[in-house]
Amino acid sequence: MTYIAKPRLHHPLLKPNGLGFTRRDYEGKVSTLCAGCGHDSISAAIIQACYDLDLPPHRLAKLSGIGCSSKTPDYFLGNSHGFNSVHGRMPSVLTGANLANRELIYLGVSGDGDSASIGLGQFAHSMRRGVNMTYIVENNGVYGLTKGQFSATSDPGSKSKKGVVNHDQSIDLVGLALQLGAGFVGRAFSGDKAQLIPLIKAAILHKGAAFIDVISPCVQFNNHVGSTKSFDYVREHNAAVNRMDVILDRDEITVDYAPGTVELVTQHDGSVLKLSKLPTDYDPTDRIAAMNQLQVHHAKGEIVTGLLFVDPESKDLHDHLGTIKTPLNRLGDAELTPSAAALAAINETLR
Repeated sequence: MTYIAKPRLHHPLLKPNGLGFTRRDYEGKVSTLCAGCGHDSISAAIIQACYDLDLPPHRLAKLSGIGCSSKTPDYFLGNSHGFNSVHGRMPSVLTGANLANRELIYLGVSGDGDSASIGLGQFAHSMRRGVNMTYIVENNGVYGLTKGQFSATSDPGSKSKKGVVNHDQSIDLVGLALQLGAGFVGRAFSGDKAQLIPLIKAAILHKGAAFIDVISPCVQFNNHVGSTKSFDYVREHNAAVNRMDVILDRDEITVDYAPGTVELVTQHDGSVLKLSKLPTDYDPTDRIAAMNQLQVHHAKGEIVTGLLFVDPESKDLHDHLGTIKTPLNRLGDAELTPSAAALAAINETLR
């Protein structure tokens, strides 16, 4: 695979933030995702949010699992710490890093396949434990790297690229996050940056588990059966000695609609999303009301977007465990080795 390097020189008129960094300082490598992919819009929103918050790049740690979504941390925050874990295991790796060094700002990026299938248990425990992180799921409802099979978030009745109908019930990660006690829960559409960027900024500033489900269209799996220009038809009639593939450019899907309204968003494959943006008088501090809001609009076939719930008094895993303020990775032998008297006291409690 060929990678295109970005020029090191920045335009001299780029506006710096409070730390003197420009937006370019928060970027990463050139994306290798399909043109028009919603994941790239999410990367751009993360870059803008970190730039706006004047965050020092060296204080950010980005972690991911496996999938198209888990490639995206390579495309933002190139000067930050990064770790790409195995499929579905990002939350536990992030939890360990957070326990070792609580001073870093943790950003976990995952996909619907990574978090709602093999990583569902990992997702659940990171939410209920209140790990201090921003957890973003780039949700496109398919396994993009393995040719578009249904993911666990695919809605019943939806059709795959090959016309297969999904009969399984979908997993609603937002509903799960609310039930499991996440202190910050939101949902957005990748093309609505006016809503997504403030949500990411608020999630980063929140103490505890902050979860954002971002609906992100996949532009690859939208060609229909019967077209002589479709990828499948060309492959079936291809007599070439080798095989190449072309992904056509797609325009980014963007929306701009008022709070309290419903917007119909047509995808590249002709399907329609019904986005329902929360009204300005919505109370995001009522967990039960947030769950009801999801169910009422789900019955209408609508996807609720916005800040669904936030706990202003939220605590994180370090509060629950009673760890000291000094990051554990800074402690030496003197602090980590208990004295004979301390061991005796511990043993006494077990008698």
